[in-house]
Amino acid sequence: MAYVDIVTALALLQFIVFGFQVGGARAKYGVKAPAITGNEIFERHFRVQQNTLEQLVAFIPGLYLFGRYLNPLWAAGLGVVYLLGRQVYAVSYVKDPAKRGAGFGLTFLPTVVLIAGGLIGAILHLLGH
Repeated sequence: MAYVDIVTALALLQFIVFGFQVGGARAKYGVKAPAITGNEIFERHFRVQQNTLEQLVAFIPGLYLFGRYLNPLWAAGLGVVYLLGRQVYAVSYVKDPAKRGAGFGLTFLPTVVLIAGGLIGAILHLLGH
């Protein structure tokens, strides 16, 4: 499960980096706290961070369930796809929100696979398989 733990730590660090990017955009574009509107580029950075938080709520439990009940190496591999997807999403969204689709897909699909796989694995475990 060490690979799963590494991917989890990387996902959390990525989220922290996105938070620093929000802070940098806040300073650069003069959006004073607690405002979350006022400059479109700042708002894009803010949405990347918030959407990442929303995704983490499903991703991390799915990662651990899949790793525990099915295969930790496959879980970590799907987690790496998630990490790359989040980065693609962030860059795309800040540049042009209309082009965030690929990054979103590379984030959402692994998360769904991890959750579904973890659920199936847990059910199989209960059934003695």
